[in-house]
Amino acid sequence: MRKIKSLLWIAALVAVGYAGYWFLSPAETVFIYRTQPVTRGSIVSTVNATGRVNAVEMVDVGTQVSGTISEIFVDFNSPVARGQLLARLDPEFLKSRVEESRAGLALARATAARAQAEADSARRNEARSTELWERRLIARIDMENAQTQLHVARAIAVEANSRVLQAQESLRQAETNLRYTEIISPIDGIVISRQVDVGQTVAASLQAPVLFSIARDLTQMQVEASIDEADIGRVREGQRAVCRFDSWPGEVFEGIVVQRRLNPEIISNVVTYVVILNVDNAENKLMPGMTASVSIETERRDDILKIPAAALRFTPPAEAAASIGQPQTSSTSANRPSGLLPIPQRGMGRGGGGNTGGDREEGMTVWLVEDGRLIDSMVVNNTGISDRMWVEFRGGPNSRLREGQELAIAFTTEAAGAAMAGGRR
Repeated sequence: MRKIKSLLWIAALVAVGYAGYWFLSPAETVFIYRTQPVTRGSIVSTVNATGRVNAVEMVDVGTQVSGTISEIFVDFNSPVARGQLLARLDPEFLKSRVEESRAGLALARATAARAQAEADSARRNEARSTELWERRLIARIDMENAQTQLHVARAIAVEANSRVLQAQESLRQAETNLRYTEIISPIDGIVISRQVDVGQTVAASLQAPVLFSIARDLTQMQVEASIDEADIGRVREGQRAVCRFDSWPGEVFEGIVVQRRLNPEIISNVVTYVVILNVDNAENKLMPGMTASVSIETERRDDILKIPAAALRFTPPAEAAASIGQPQTSSTSANRPSGLLPIPQRGMGRGGGGNTGGDREEGMTVWLVEDGRLIDSMVVNNTGISDRMWVEFRGGPNSRLREGQELAIAFTTEAAGAAMAGGRR
C-alpha cells in the first residue's frame, strides 16, 4: 500500500512538472508578412528638383540720362508695343543744353567764316607779293612775309572749321540726351515691374537705372531648375519634364529641357547646375517668380517585369529563414521588428546613381511568401532602372521569378500585431 502511494505521488509530481513546462515554455513565434506582388508595367526614372518661373525674354528698360520723372504712361501689367512712350523725364535742363549748343555752333560758324575771309585775303596778298617780287619791285622778305601770313590764315581757317564740327557734335549729343528724356519700349510685351514714380529723381552716372521690366511673351515661360551635381549627368536637352505649382494643385504642366548651363552654383559647399525648361503657358496661369516642383524624365521602360524596391531591402527573421534552410543575411535583423533594411542612399547601383537603379550589385535577395509563410528566397542580380518604388527585373535563363509572385516587404509578429490592435482600442 505504501509503495502504491509513493508511485501515485511520483506520478503526480511528474504530471505537475510536465504541465508547468508546457505552460511556462515559450510558444512558437508566428510571423505576419506584408507583401507586394511582382507585376508587369512601366517604370520612369526621374530627376527631381525645384526651380523658379521666368519669362523666356525679359528686358530691363532704363535711362541713359539723369533727371526727375515728370510723367509715367504705363503701370504694372500694362501691354506695350515697340516704340511706345513709357515715361518722360523733366526736359527743361536738357532743352537749355540744346539751346546752348546751338548758340555755340552759330558762334563757331561765324568764327570759321571770318577765318576763311582772312585766309582769302592772305591768299590774294600773297599772289600780289609774288608778282611784284618777280618784277623786282619789292624786297624778297616782303614776299616771304606774305606767304607766311597765308599759311597762318589757312591754319586758322582749318581750326575754325574743326570747332564747327565740334559744336555740331555737341549739339547732336545734346539733342540725343533730350530725346532720352522719353523712355521708349524696345519690344512688344507686358510690363512686369515698374520701379519709379512721378517726382522721383534717377541718376545715370555709373550705370543705367532700371525703370521698367518688360516680358515679351508670357504664353511661353521658362523654369530655371537647380539640379544636384550627382544628377546633372543624366539630364539632357530634349528630355520631357513635368512641372507642378502650389498655385495650381492637381494640375500638371508639360516642359522640355532646352539648356543645361555649365556654370556651377556653389552654396554651402553644395554644387548645383541650372537647367532651363520651356513650359507652355497658353492659359496664362503661370506668373514670373512662382516656385516649380520639377520632375525630369531621364529614362523610361514600358511593359517590363518589376519588383518592389522594398522587397530588395527586406531581411526576414532568423527563425523563419532557418525554417526554409536559408542563412540569416544580416546579424542585426533581430533589432529590426519591421524587417526593413535602411533605404539605400544615392548610387545604390553601379552605373545609375540617384534613382536610376543601374545594374544592382550582386547578391540582392527577395523572399517569396505563400499562404502567409516564407517558402523560398531568390537572388536577384539582373536589374535595371528604378523609380525608388519599383525596380526593373531583367530576368535571366535561370530565373524563377514570375509575374504575380508575392514578395515579402515587411513583417511583424502575431503578438505584436495583437498588442497594436489593443492599443488602438
